[in-house]
Amino acid sequence: MPAPQPSAAKDRSLDVITIGRSSVDLYGEQVGGRLEDMTSFAKYIGGCPANIAVGAARLGLRPALVTRVGDEHMGRFLREELVREGVDVSHVRIDPERLTALVILGIRSKESFPLIFYRTDCADAAMTEEDVDAAFIASARAVVVTGTHFSRPNLDAASRKAMLLARESGGRVVLDIDYRPVLWGVAGHGAGEERFVEAGAVSRHLQTILPGCDLIVGTEEEVHIAGGSTDTRAALLRMRELAPGALIVLKRGPMGCIAYDGPIPEDLEDGIRGPGFPVEVYNVLGAGDAFMAGFLRGWLRGEPIAECCRLANACGAFAVSRHGCAPAVPTWTELRHFLAEGSAHPRLREDAALEHLHRATTRRRDWPRVMALAVDHRVQFEEMAARAGAPPERISAFKALAVDALRRVQARRGGEGRGRGGLGILLDGRYGQDLLDGLTGGDLWIGRPIEAPGSRPLRFDGMRDLGSALREWPAEHVVKCLCFYHPDDAEELRALQDQTLLTVDEAARRTGHELLLEIIPTRGDAPAGPDTLARALAGIYALGIRPDWWKLPPPADQQGWDALAGVVSANDPHCRGVLVLGLDAPEEALARDLALAARQPLCRGFAVGRTIFGEAASAWLAGRLDDAEAVSRMAEAFGRLVETFEGAADGTAAAQAAGEGA
Repeated sequence: MPAPQPSAAKDRSLDVITIGRSSVDLYGEQVGGRLEDMTSFAKYIGGCPANIAVGAARLGLRPALVTRVGDEHMGRFLREELVREGVDVSHVRIDPERLTALVILGIRSKESFPLIFYRTDCADAAMTEEDVDAAFIASARAVVVTGTHFSRPNLDAASRKAMLLARESGGRVVLDIDYRPVLWGVAGHGAGEERFVEAGAVSRHLQTILPGCDLIVGTEEEVHIAGGSTDTRAALLRMRELAPGALIVLKRGPMGCIAYDGPIPEDLEDGIRGPGFPVEVYNVLGAGDAFMAGFLRGWLRGEPIAECCRLANACGAFAVSRHGCAPAVPTWTELRHFLAEGSAHPRLREDAALEHLHRATTRRRDWPRVMALAVDHRVQFEEMAARAGAPPERISAFKALAVDALRRVQARRGGEGRGRGGLGILLDGRYGQDLLDGLTGGDLWIGRPIEAPGSRPLRFDGMRDLGSALREWPAEHVVKCLCFYHPDDAEELRALQDQTLLTVDEAARRTGHELLLEIIPTRGDAPAGPDTLARALAGIYALGIRPDWWKLPPPADQQGWDALAGVVSANDPHCRGVLVLGLDAPEEALARDLALAARQPLCRGFAVGRTIFGEAASAWLAGRLDDAEAVSRMAEAFGRLVETFEGAADGTAAAQAAGEGA
């Protein structure tokens, strides 16, 4: 039977509001080791309600979170990550007196997942009824409360108020039993991974909550605590007595789940069964949160209960296969692919197609356009400085002027508030590290080179171990790799280049950085033909490499662009697109190329350098140009290219809109 629908659903701006715990999860990266021996940690969103909200957003629902975070770096991290994921944070209150909660977790084995809760006087545990706004609750079709957030009087009052308000406004109430004995005070701090401790007081408390619920979800252990019996059927009967109209869902791990929408049958298998998916269990932490997100996707869309179970079990299968809780939840695109195509890999994290979909559909920020000033050149600047007799440190000073020019163009455009894409920079660490530090965390797209300048076969610039080097990079920095790559290269050279590109791809994926491949199809003195570039990209795709961005010489005509678009769309429809490079072309010629490029759906912008800074850099390094004039010349040249590209792109978009309207 379809899920019951709240009244006036069409008038509600939100699908679901989750209420309660929000924390930062610090996940040990040494899988199989003791938590005592962990040496590095990954940082994620944590807390059952926060995880469910993220999962709901990824699955296409409109979620919000009601909680508190501290007025510090971890609190800002949570708010910013939630916003990136699409969660409404308008009622995530900043508590100036308390710190954000932390959880330290590890993956010891398939059965052991040690964790420590750091929740002494934390922000989310200080929630009160005042944090729950009646009008906001009424804006959602459903409210999710979690059992652990009834463990203190103030939290109990806040959660009950949310339930009451939801009921009064015609919304639905969902309970995730979410039993953590340590947070109820019935287990010690070192027993964070303990999932069940029998406690009559906890059972009696939870049973006062059940009558107000429309949907109740829990594992077998959680059903035992809620029902007050370690006999599963007896516990379910007690829950049904207290909540006669609720849909009760029993989670059974790898066996899937069973839902009960009426009387509890003699044989529990006679409920509405949702079979599990045969995957390897890597990490059970967060699986229940993913399950709930999947179930809500179906339940709030009126799907049959069996389909809700299928969606929930599939989401849980992804979660147990990956590192982290919230980051493991699939997106709707990814989930649909899995349900339609399945996977030959019991370890879903090793399914290249699924992992690419996950990566491509959870990127940190949308960049509909990128118009970047490329000043990542090293050898070219060194040669100019040598000719001018200028010391190498002058290169860093000039790159600072280039950043000033970029900022001037940005200021003329009114910052990044126009909603038309962004400006960016390609900048190296050799001469621009201090500048990179200052730009990071701002509003610019940032790319950084890794290739040894001019290397063929491709080598890395001062990095023997690329993966270790990238671990020190901020997550927002895009890995830019220039490779002189021709599809007709000699077999030995091609093999060397291919292997190095595979190393680049793996390092970027493992460290969570986006990858921009710049391909220049040169082969000695042999010119590139009209299909050379498209064949080069096809060869790289054949290796299994799917870069987030391509940086390419602009094709001379529409036929060339069509060939590129055909290769990219056939191999990776989720590619961010192509940025056009300049190759020191005269500005007039480059403007013509950009006018054509801007009309291509595949092209998202440009990254141009020497055309903009070449003459200014030579004159400035030689002492013939002062700082102000150098900045002015670069800003004017860069600004003209921005106007050319945007003008052509906007004109194309307007023409297409007019055609569709007709």
